[in-house]
Amino acid sequence: MKKGIHPDYHPVVFEDATAGFAFLTRSTMKSDKKIVWEDGKEYPLIRLEISSASHSFFTGQKKLVDTAGRVERFNKKYARRK
Repeated sequence: MKKGIHPDYHPVVFEDATAGFAFLTRSTMKSDKKIVWEDGKEYPLIRLEISSASHSFFTGQKKLVDTAGRVERFNKKYARRK
């Protein structure tokens, strides 16, 4: 493999705040936020809106996530006019 063309992978904690779920993995993402993990070491923290712990496909529960009023804008734009 060529040197210097591949991204730098490092340990990162991803956290789904809505489900209270976090996992440690490797990623190229960077963050200024830090968290102390179960092993006592400090890792960069990336917050997620949806993960496998909160996504309806994995949980089997329907859950509507409305970010910044998207549903209201859609309903307003495409609402049936009487």
